[in-house]
Amino acid sequence: MDEGFVQWANPSSPHAQGRKARKLLEDARERVKAALDWEGEVIFTSGASEAAALALRHGNAGARLVSMVEHDCMMQAAPDAERLPIRGDGALDLDNLSEAAQRERPFVAVQQVNSETGNRQDLSAIAGIVHQAGGLLLADCAQGAGKMPLPPCDMAVLAAHKFGGPVGVGALLVRDYAMLAPSGGQERGYRRGTENMPGVLGMAAALKACEQPLLDPHILAPLNELAEHCRALGGTWLSDRLADPTPYIRAIAMPNMSATAQVMRFDMAGIAVSQGSACSSGTMKTSRVLEAMQVKPEIAANTIRVSVGWNTTRADVERFCEVWIDMASRK
Repeated sequence: MDEGFVQWANPSSPHAQGRKARKLLEDARERVKAALDWEGEVIFTSGASEAAALALRHGNAGARLVSMVEHDCMMQAAPDAERLPIRGDGALDLDNLSEAAQRERPFVAVQQVNSETGNRQDLSAIAGIVHQAGGLLLADCAQGAGKMPLPPCDMAVLAAHKFGGPVGVGALLVRDYAMLAPSGGQERGYRRGTENMPGVLGMAAALKACEQPLLDPHILAPLNELAEHCRALGGTWLSDRLADPTPYIRAIAMPNMSATAQVMRFDMAGIAVSQGSACSSGTMKTSRVLEAMQVKPEIAANTIRVSVGWNTTRADVERFCEVWIDMASRK
């Protein structure tokens, strides 16, 4: 990013400085594609929310179908989309998808990893159904990019800050520009606004760093012991019911204490957790994701979301586990 600020000029300008900035931008684009093993196109955006809006509002397809557990940015980008139900284990109901996909060129949006529970969707199976129906698949990879391979999809959404890059930059990956209608003057006419060249360079550097595993199993190990304490104390370890849980996002219900109270008490202990999605946790409402999974209301009301990031240490995880057990043990 420092290099990007030093070399800054508008990449769309035809003068020498602009051409130099464009060269840096295009080099970063190729590095992003290589790091993600993506053979299609990359449209740089201000983050995942803008990428989702570009895809859902300008994708060259028919009816929009969005799973019931998608991030709020997906719901807001396609408010009239049909909502696809999920099962109690967090997985998309594939029978329902097969029936719903019998629309003319359906455009289906599904998260790779759910941001509240950590459940991973079977996007290979989902892609097979969507493509057999002649449709397009948009995968929200904000929680997975940099941590696991991209799924088979036609478009993918990502945000740099989720894998250690800067905030305010992300991308929409597109297999072919023909899948998307042009909507602006920058990014080959598919996006409006001056490109954030320093942020893009930071994102490319972060993805390069992701070639080494972001999350050491040693750091995550204390959570396995916490799971046993949670069950013994009458709490609910939601990963137990998930179809394909990931290790770095956990949804945990504490007995006899609301999620709202937990968030505040953890904050007083210097620990940051969320109630539901971090982007909507300020509302302190019960998670609609857990509601869609038919989690009992009394359990959903006591559930917090815990995320382990690229800069989390084992000591951080151990501290969280100690505080959780202390809070849950008090009568």
